[in-house]
Amino acid sequence: MADIHKFIQDGEYYIVDVNSGAVHIVDELVYDLLDEDGIKEKEELLAEYAEKHNKEDIEEAYEELKELVEEGVLYSKDLYEDIGLKAYEGTSYIKALCLNIVHDCNLRCKYCFADEGEYRGHKGIMTPEVGRKAIDFVIKNAGPRKHIEVDLFGGEPLMAFDAIKEIVEYAKAQEKIHNKTIRFTMTTNATLLNDEIMNYLDENMGNIVLSIDGRKEINDKVRMRADKSGSYDAILPKIKEMVNRRSKDKQYYVRGTFTHENPDFFEDVMHLAKEGFDEISIEPVVLPDDHELALKAEDLPKIFEQYDKLYDEMLKRHREGNAFKFYHFNIDLQGGPCVYKRISGCGAGHEYVAITPTGDIYPCHQFVGNEDFKMGNIFDNTLDPKISDDFKKANIYYKPKCLECWARFYCSGGCQANNYNFNKDMNVPYELGCEMQKKRIECAIALKAKIMEQQ
Repeated sequence: MADIHKFIQDGEYYIVDVNSGAVHIVDELVYDLLDEDGIKEKEELLAEYAEKHNKEDIEEAYEELKELVEEGVLYSKDLYEDIGLKAYEGTSYIKALCLNIVHDCNLRCKYCFADEGEYRGHKGIMTPEVGRKAIDFVIKNAGPRKHIEVDLFGGEPLMAFDAIKEIVEYAKAQEKIHNKTIRFTMTTNATLLNDEIMNYLDENMGNIVLSIDGRKEINDKVRMRADKSGSYDAILPKIKEMVNRRSKDKQYYVRGTFTHENPDFFEDVMHLAKEGFDEISIEPVVLPDDHELALKAEDLPKIFEQYDKLYDEMLKRHREGNAFKFYHFNIDLQGGPCVYKRISGCGAGHEYVAITPTGDIYPCHQFVGNEDFKMGNIFDNTLDPKISDDFKKANIYYKPKCLECWARFYCSGGCQANNYNFNKDMNVPYELGCEMQKKRIECAIALKAKIMEQQ
């Protein structure tokens, strides 16, 4: 089990204390003296680094490091194991709902995990009746939780705009009756945006995720219409207008996907930044190994290079006063998320569920259509406790590989759906994703530390 993690970013030496999350920027001597699992004996270090470092400097640094270890600043103890191992105990309350408004789409994106919106043949559009019943379900199962998040998802949810309006209005009435606060978000491909819809979304959505894959030539190779024409020219002006209308207290981000065909995704991030967007996410595709767009181990050096370039560019822009945010570099070095979230991640299957147009309940949108993971139906008011418990237990303390990994409290064991789809076991991590995640976390830590250092 790694107790510290060492890495170098842009010539700076970083030490992360894994259990506490403390980050230290150190000199090369200290970096050399510390091993991930502990400090060697002084005599061993003196012999190992006799030609590289001065003897007195080694001895002085060694004594200081030993004091930090004794104080619990380095190689700190894991305080969360008991919490993690007992995670399945007690009652779970649902705090977030993915409403799969439409199992259909007007685009034919080549990498779509949802079979171009059809979810393994489960095509359909949610009626207002199902939507209202879903709101009743989440309010009932939220228990004492006051805040509830509902993500309007698809396919393309705006294909059912009239139903969305009815569902949102119903939720507004019910939250007052039940003393809840319901926050709506939406993920859309932006093709159907018009003045009426944009004004409505700005008023009613706490966050809007707008899909575009960056450069025109990249976007139009994969985000295509049924007639194989690209979507870039149609969606870019609409996305810009939606962002321009966005109230300052409301969130948005433009979200793209990179694949085996464009591992140089730094160029796509920069393209979106140059188009004026300051909330950007370009994320790795997750596809079966035999898919032509699937990322491969051979892509990793190029991908890592892109994250390094992003680090350099974002640090430079911060200094110049024209920064943008990159979703995968968001990190908090002063506490971070709550302990439970650090252990268990998104809460799929017990704090977060997805509901289909027919009212079926799944652990998340990526399990929709897999009958082995069907948890129940809102009309039967059923919820399979075994599936819920399986997901509650699928935290880092039940994942042997994660317990060996320094990044476990940042990634929380990875995406359960990705783990299952690649390994048929939620407790076995999707390794290619792990490698990319660890690189992102290093860059994010270094970026945040340098920015804090400059403040």
